[in-house]
Formats: sequence, structure tokens, C-alpha cells
Amino acid sequence: MPVLVASDLDRTLIYSSAALSLTMPDARAPRLLCVEVHESRPLSYLTETAAGLLGDLGDAAVFVPATTRTRKQYLRINLPGPPPAYAICANGGHLLVDGVSDPAWHARVTARLADECASLDEVRDHLFATADPAWVRKHRIAEDLFAYLVVERELLPGEWVKELAVWAENRGWTVSLQGRKLYAVPKPLTKSAALHEVARRTGAELTLAAGDSLLDADLLLAADRGWRPGHGELADSDWTAPTITALPERGVLAGERILRELLKATRTGLSGGAGI
Repeated sequence: MPVLVASDLDRTLIYSSAALSLTMPDARAPRLLCVEVHESRPLSYLTETAAGLLGDLGDAAVFVPATTRTRKQYLRINLPGPPPAYAICANGGHLLVDGVSDPAWHARVTARLADECASLDEVRDHLFATADPAWVRKHRIAEDLFAYLVVERELLPGEWVKELAVWAENRGWTVSLQGRKLYAVPKPLTKSAALHEVARRTGAELTLAAGDSLLDADLLLAADRGWRPGHGELADSDWTAPTITALPERGVLAGERILRELLKATRTGLSGGAGI
């Protein structure tokens, strides 16, 4: 039976220039491969070593990118290895099959959102009313499913973020701060639900996952085994669980370590050791 590997992308496997500058080692800096270009500008990278490992993983398992990116943002990434047959976009709002959104899945998700949490309009209006233009660069709505702000991180008031998180929690939404982006996402909109659907379709008996942010926690818990890097929201809060391995590596080298662990577990099952 196939092994299913679902991984977050940004700040887990691939890194923007800003993310690289925070965690790039000074000595023997690794060679990088650009995997995303937008408007003629290179945006995202992984190491050449990680690229080789990702190619091997794509051959050995059903590899499923699991991202909060919109479909358009995801499709401009050119990952090494076989093209993924499945991809989870918009935090589970879209399940792509050979690059095309499954309409039945999307309809199921939107029906849940209508029944189980406050509306996107209410959350969007609250963000517009309370976010200060002094530290907000952009307001965005993603796929008519959730909202996010692009912020000046050094100017962002921590108390405002905490107050927003409480306000959102009471309405069935989650707040996640990742780099310069602050997300407000409905709780029923999850990567884990899409993971279970792909596992059902593929018949996978073993599921593995990786991620770094609060929005990845449900994905990691839904898998048989999960890994998180030494940076990001989950690391900052020392989040863990019995089936989760917290890795010490930070930044782009964490991407390499995660792929080594995923490949080792794919080849050996849950009894596999710590790295190859």
C-alpha cells in the first residue's frame, strides 16, 4: 500500500529571500535552487540537496503539497520530482487533482463553513476596522475562503494580535502570524480533512506530515507521524505531541532534515530511525 506524505511548503520545504536571510548559515552556505518566479523575480528556494531528496520522495511515496497558498500562488511553484497528483491549497479549501480543483470537495468545504463559523464578511470587516494603516501593507481575501494581512512585522502591536485571536476564536476562526502575513482562517477549513480524503482515495496505510505554523498543527496530528522545524509558530510555543518530532534545525537546512526524515520513514515505516 502507498505511503502518503503531506507537507507544508513555505518555511517548511521552500524559503523566500526574507526567510533565507533569517536563518542562512554563514559557513559553507548551501547551494540553492529557485523554485518560484513571479513577475520576473525569483521568490522561493530550496537547497540543491533538498531538491534531490524531494525527487526521491516523489518516487517513493504519494507526495502531497499542503499549503495555505491560493491555487494561483501554488501553481507558480515548480517543485523538483514527479508532478504531484494531489495538492491541498487554500488550507484545505481546494483539493487539486492533476492541477485541477475537485468541485465536489470544494462544495463540501464551503457548506461546512456556512454552517459552523462566522462569515468571511464579518471577519473581513473587523480587520478593516481595527488594523492600523501604519503597519498594514495589504488586505487580501484568498479564494473567498479566508483573509490575510501583509504587515510591517516590526511595527505590528503584539496586543492587537492577541485581541484579534480571542475575537476570532469566539467566532470559530483561527489567527496565525507567519513572517509578514497575518492569517484569519475558519476553523472548519483544515489541511487535515483534505489529507484524510487523499488517504481514502489512494488507500494509503501510512501517512506522514510536516509543517511549521499553527495552521499545520491539525495536519501533523492527523498523520501517523509528523515533523516540525526549529523555527515558526509551533517551535516558538514549544508545541509538540506524542507522534510529533521537533527538529533542532532552523531555516533552509531544516527543509533538508525534514525531507531526510520523511524519506527514511517512507522506506522503513514507523519503526524507522532518526535520519539517513
